[in-house]
Amino acid sequence: MVCDPIDLHVNAVIDHAEGAVITDVDGNRMVDFSSGLGCQLVGYSHPRVVEAVQDQAARFSHTDFSVVPYESYIELGERLVAKVGGDRKVALFNSGAEAVENAVKFARSATGRPAIISFEGAFHGRTLMTMSLTSRHRPYKTGFGPFAPEIYRLPFDYPYRSSDPERSGTEALEALRRAFTTLVDPANVAAIIFEPQQGEGGFIVPSPAFLPGVQSLAREHGILTIADEIQSGCGRTGRFLASEHFGLDPDIVVLGKALGGGFPLSAVVGRSAIMDAPGPSAIGGTYVGNPVACAAANAVLQVIDDEGLVERADVVGKTIRARWEDISSRVPEVGDIRGLGAMIGVEMVKDRATKEPDGAYVSRLMAETQRRGLITVNCGIYHNVLRHLVPLVITDEQLEESLDVLAESAVAARA
Repeated sequence: MVCDPIDLHVNAVIDHAEGAVITDVDGNRMVDFSSGLGCQLVGYSHPRVVEAVQDQAARFSHTDFSVVPYESYIELGERLVAKVGGDRKVALFNSGAEAVENAVKFARSATGRPAIISFEGAFHGRTLMTMSLTSRHRPYKTGFGPFAPEIYRLPFDYPYRSSDPERSGTEALEALRRAFTTLVDPANVAAIIFEPQQGEGGFIVPSPAFLPGVQSLAREHGILTIADEIQSGCGRTGRFLASEHFGLDPDIVVLGKALGGGFPLSAVVGRSAIMDAPGPSAIGGTYVGNPVACAAANAVLQVIDDEGLVERADVVGKTIRARWEDISSRVPEVGDIRGLGAMIGVEMVKDRATKEPDGAYVSRLMAETQRRGLITVNCGIYHNVLRHLVPLVITDEQLEESLDVLAESAVAARA
């Protein structure tokens, strides 16, 4: 057994971890389906990441790249340009929010325009700008205003909650077109930012034509596109970028979370002309692209390639989806099973006909999984989506045992 039953009234405190398994200070082992909230895609304490970090820390742990350059930053930049493709440049930062904040600065500088369009359900961070872009007011925005100006929010395509799922993408695109007449002059819009598969908003996968339509409208008006791939990037969806599933070619890509393997690191990968627009010293920070974090990221990207983790994401995702389809025959609270690759969300409802959200059921389900030694997390604007952020190095045995725990917990949570 990998998942050890634990006392639900005692918070598990991590002592050490390896792969997909955490061991707490009491010796209990738990499988982590949260992956450190998406950061441990290659698993905890991967030997090659540990070795890279130790080697770099022994040589030097920090200097400012703008003053004294170092090879690990350059190597990582070259890797990311190769992964994203095209004539691009890279700027490294510490957190996802910081990268989004700077992506907006690049876009505004390159276009000379102030406005940014984001979407309902979006989560882009907790700084002033990214909090302004983020959709849900509680808990992220309540009491923290006023917010940054020139932010315009429009509906994101959410097929499951549309009255006409076949037309949901078309309707969302129509709302965007209408906004260019009723809400904001497109000549004033610098960029449209989106998550190819929404994360915190509920693991929402839009209709196939929606994001290509957004990209087409943006180009028609000289508006840049920013793909926030902080949670969906680095292979979790079965492609290095979730954008690839939709045939997108974003002007700017933002990466984080899994990129650093748990170390604070994020990246903005943009077209060269856009990245050059702000000029010398306009973008930066003391700790951005820390050499230890860069060393970790280079090792992470090598592990992803060498261990075939992009392909592994499809296998893991199909296994999770198939098990939830089986569970749904016994658990009517399962309303929708969706996702790309291993980025699977399961939306829970009180009634499949009315689709009334059931966040309370998800809370009970998560308590049951923790009792059985499986760490799970939720998401969604109604807190009613169970999200799967499984380390892609999870073994088949660990995955099957964890899914057995999910099945048992889903039934137990109904009582």
